[in-house]
Amino acid sequence: MSFTNVTIEKKANIYYDGKVTSRTVIFADGSKKTLGIMLPGDYEFGTGLKEIMEIQAGELTIKLPQESEWRKITPPESFEVPANSKFQLKITAATDYCCSYIEE
Repeated sequence: MSFTNVTIEKKANIYYDGKVTSRTVIFADGSKKTLGIMLPGDYEFGTGLKEIMEIQAGELTIKLPQESEWRKITPPESFEVPANSKFQLKITAATDYCCSYIEE
């Protein structure tokens, strides 16, 4: 998959001492996605907007706020994170992802 007619922010989004990085892609309609890499580790993220995370490659398990158990994600699987919530990730191999931010 590729994107056309977009703007890419040059400044990287860097989290957890560089173990999670992404670049923001802005579409003509103003919507945003981030494309990134997560290296092995345990992470927690918060979001103000609903997110759809598409996993392109890697190995990880997630714990979403509405779930009580960890769940393994197998590429090219995706998952949704509700707005105004936190979610946890356990990355066991470098993981390539695309995150879409959904205005509701």
